[in-house]
Amino acid sequence: MSTSTFLDSELSGDERGADARFHVIPVPLERTVSYGSGTVGGPAAILEASDELERLCAGWEPCAQGIHTLPSVDCDGPLPEVMERIAATTEGVVKAGKLPVTLGGEHSLSYGAVMGVARALGQPIGIVQIDAHADLRIAYQGEKHSHASVMHLLAEEGVRLAQFGVRALCPQEAESRVQNNVFFVDAEELVTGNIHAVDLPEDFPELVYVSFDVDGLDPSQMPATGTPVPGGLQFYQALHLVENALKGRRCVGLDVVELAPNGDAAWDFTAAQITYRLMAACGA
Repeated sequence: MSTSTFLDSELSGDERGADARFHVIPVPLERTVSYGSGTVGGPAAILEASDELERLCAGWEPCAQGIHTLPSVDCDGPLPEVMERIAATTEGVVKAGKLPVTLGGEHSLSYGAVMGVARALGQPIGIVQIDAHADLRIAYQGEKHSHASVMHLLAEEGVRLAQFGVRALCPQEAESRVQNNVFFVDAEELVTGNIHAVDLPEDFPELVYVSFDVDGLDPSQMPATGTPVPGGLQFYQALHLVENALKGRRCVGLDVVELAPNGDAAWDFTAAQITYRLMAACGA
């Protein structure tokens, strides 16, 4: 039986209400994919798979702080309107003192999710990004809100970026990294060196938003994505990088994006496990 609630089988009545610490926001957005498709089914697949998770994660029970699942964001209509709907949702969650957990859907949704968080906080925030791609292209294929342009848009808004696991980069993006003071450690260095912890620069914002594109993982760990790239991060390595980056800082929101279900429930479960582990990292 399908579920529309994250970790539905494990939550008590008190743990699933609007007072919960974590507010899960499904965003079934698929409008600018440029290779494989299927991200529209990502949120539903993660919610379904989450029913098989255990309460205990990284030594404690994040769900004891409560997990409330909101209705899916309407992704019809012009993309700027969709982004505003996403932003209004995450803004409302943060203003209520909760932590938004956005499930994608393609990576373009992160623009709306991050901007809503930034509006609610009114303070500088930084993004810790796990990704195979830098997503710093300018209006890729003529679309401002392309999944390949999302970090360019956010950098233009003054959001600091820390990128881990990138291994597909164009010259325009390499230049953007310099122009926008992007901190990065790419996949080849991380993987060949078996690096699990990288400290952020001292001047990186204290308030951190985590954006986890599942294609940041190696295709052997996550083939169910539209743009798999060989040479990626391992499961625990990616999570450890995020957990270390959050030390001494406060997580103010997160998203897990680019799952494209392919009929093998193992990958849906992997994305659900990543989501819950990130809740553990951000809610500690």
